[in-house]
Amino acid sequence: MTFQDRINQDIKAAMLAREAAKLGVLRMLKSALMNSAIEKHGAGGALDDTDALAIVRKEVKKRQDSVEAFEKGGRPEMAATEKDEITILNTYLPQPLSAEELSALVQAAIAEAGATSRKEMGAVMKIVNANADGRVDGRTLSSEVQKQLGA
Repeated sequence: MTFQDRINQDIKAAMLAREAAKLGVLRMLKSALMNSAIEKHGAGGALDDTDALAIVRKEVKKRQDSVEAFEKGGRPEMAATEKDEITILNTYLPQPLSAEELSALVQAAIAEAGATSRKEMGAVMKIVNANADGRVDGRTLSSEVQKQLGA
């Protein structure tokens, strides 16, 4: 079953269960996936699972930014809604790396790149991103690489 098939099945299940919040998030996600597929492959095209997961990550990032903006603007109810949507979207992402796994991955990348200073951070980030399979967000990854290269 492809990622998009899973989304379609979950939309049907949310309709039957009358879960309005989940249904709205899944419809938005389906729309984002379809728009991306049309952009990349034209009408009738389909995304592979890797591209689909990248879209989900992008949608999560949008909501994280919205949460920050709503909290700064004094709108906790809107921030709570966005957090709920993030929770729903996170169920479609692979399990994130633990702190120990991330630290080990960064150490291996530093050794592979032969990095000794923050000047080589880009090379290390490239290696870690390739090996992490999208299981860590950019901010967390960047701070871990900086911490290990700065030491």
